[in-house]
Amino acid sequence: MSDEAECEFARSSAPGASGAAARGTEREHRGGGRPVGETLRETLRTADGVRIEAAYDPYAGPAVTGDDGTAVRGLPQGPCAIVVAHGFSGSLDRPALRRAARVFTQYGAVITFSFRGHGNSGGHSTVGDREVLDLAEAVSWARSLGHERVATVGFSMGGSVVVRHGALHRRDGREGYLGERPGSDAQHTEAHERRTGAHPGTAAQPLEDFPGDATQPYARTHSDAVVAVSAPARWYYRGTAPMRRVHWVIQRPVGRLVSRYGLRTRIHPHDWDPVPLSPVGAAPALAPTPLLVVHGDQDPYFPLDHPQSLAGAGHPASTDLWIVPGFGHAENAAGPGLLHRIGQWVDARWERAAGGPA
Repeated sequence: MSDEAECEFARSSAPGASGAAARGTEREHRGGGRPVGETLRETLRTADGVRIEAAYDPYAGPAVTGDDGTAVRGLPQGPCAIVVAHGFSGSLDRPALRRAARVFTQYGAVITFSFRGHGNSGGHSTVGDREVLDLAEAVSWARSLGHERVATVGFSMGGSVVVRHGALHRRDGREGYLGERPGSDAQHTEAHERRTGAHPGTAAQPLEDFPGDATQPYARTHSDAVVAVSAPARWYYRGTAPMRRVHWVIQRPVGRLVSRYGLRTRIHPHDWDPVPLSPVGAAPALAPTPLLVVHGDQDPYFPLDHPQSLAGAGHPASTDLWIVPGFGHAENAAGPGLLHRIGQWVDARWERAAGGPA
């Protein structure tokens, strides 16, 4: 896909993982030492029963950036991992996400995954609502591999997810935030029925109705640092032509057919009910977790009031805002220089958490 359009129909034919590449087996949220020196493929199962394809790339060593070959200190193998959440119509095998993963492995181990309804993952996209559970499972996988600190980096839709995940899955283990009840779909309705024997009808179920494995508390799914790149601050924004096209894709039957066969993205056919907490509504709950908001001044999807309001809602002591000159939108436009800057920001937060120099 082009740098300009995350959802550009004509350039959306990148293939998903081949059978040989997607060689992982379904995890039961257990065991396994940290792999060394090789990419690991897995199929995760979310708390509401959706299968998610995921990949783990180990820490690759210190980064080298700049024309002068200046070395950027890397991190020791083990304690730190970065979980990367792609934008709408992306997947873990898209070239842009692989590029981001290669850069980030110079700062820690990296987990990439395909959101529900994307790539070879199951289910249907809820465009930022239930995707919080996909991210939570990827974070929990990172911790099960021995990583003590986990940062989440999200692009566009993924940016909204990492912010909401940070509020819903807190370091103190509290489940849910401000009573949010993410909307339901057929799959997690079935999961509820299997678990409880009750039929919840069409009403949305609260997050705590989907606890997953009871031996894996929600405290293990929290993030220690959050980076939202090109993220919306609020829902239903239609102020730009690209976002009007995105809404056509999401809300119209013909648009969902285009998405399914052109973008390889399966979208849930029903509207949110209820509407999930917006990113700007979730941001105040992140502190003391550090939040970095990154946005381009050439973003064709969301104007600058989105990152400004999102960063403004975060706690001033733990929130940073970067407006990047010339940067477009999401992972497709993020070059190595910007990705290295994000990796360095995460690196600095690890140092600060460890009591070293900021």
